[in-house]
Amino acid sequence: MILTVTPNPSLDRTYEVPALDRGEVVRATGERMDPGGKGVNVSCAVAAAGRRTVAVLPLGGAPGALVAELLDAQGIEVAPVPVAGATRSNIALAEPDGVLTKINAPGPELTAAEQELLLDTVREQSRGADWIACCGSLPRGLAPSWYAEVVARAHAGGARIALDTSGRALLEALRERPDVVKPNAEELAEAVGRPLATVGDAVKAAEELRAMGARAVLASLGADGQLLVEDTGTWFASARVDVVRSNVGAGDSSLAGFLVAGGRGPGALVSAVAHGAAAVQLPGSVMPTPDDLDPAAVTVTAEIPTDRELREPVL
Repeated sequence: MILTVTPNPSLDRTYEVPALDRGEVVRATGERMDPGGKGVNVSCAVAAAGRRTVAVLPLGGAPGALVAELLDAQGIEVAPVPVAGATRSNIALAEPDGVLTKINAPGPELTAAEQELLLDTVREQSRGADWIACCGSLPRGLAPSWYAEVVARAHAGGARIALDTSGRALLEALRERPDVVKPNAEELAEAVGRPLATVGDAVKAAEELRAMGARAVLASLGADGQLLVEDTGTWFASARVDVVRSNVGAGDSSLAGFLVAGGRGPGALVSAVAHGAAAVQLPGSVMPTPDDLDPAAVTVTAEIPTDRELREPVL
């Protein structure tokens, strides 16, 4: 079982629009509602892979009730933490050329009692979990050290923990030695405080995160592929994608693929890349099923192309 923790979930409303004209009335040609948040996406991907998952998330108001209902419809077990504030609603405007404009609300502010209840719920639900995946930004009220507390408690209970966050919350958590962290290129550059122009730059940055405490680093480099840096070695993997329909949740799908494949070594990296490549070829935030995956299309090597320039450098 893979337990996911999403401290700041959302109800995501996506509207398809012919064009985005400021100051004008824009009539949508299509709409959909999805449960949102990085950990929620990981649970959706794990469930699509046919594995059991439990999603821990604070929920409040009508949007929170709808998030729980949508997850239940997908066969995902929800461990809700009731909060007084309403779960945030995010809006995405999708244009025909693939441009996506997102408006993300801040979300409710959690009280001290709600924060402790969230921690207690994670502890209770983590019994028997193969992995705990903590993902996304922190809501108002939670200190940047909150993820560090989760990692410490998870390790005290004998659980492995994967962390997908950024900024100070990531840096604070590193001191508790999370089992794997999953930054994208921008988050990796932010963590080390310098730009990334090549695959070699990304490898050095990942090694620095390990020196700061991460036991393994799974770094997404966008269209260039993914890196895995751990104590047994470093690997680089990529897969060709001919048509990108949506990159929403692709990184979360990758993390799910990595964890369901054991969360360690080149085999798990191949699974991560296969899941990410499949996700970007699906509409919206739809997560791939085993039939969508093509692991044979993934190339993985321990001979890192350090001089290869990133197609999307972080400057």
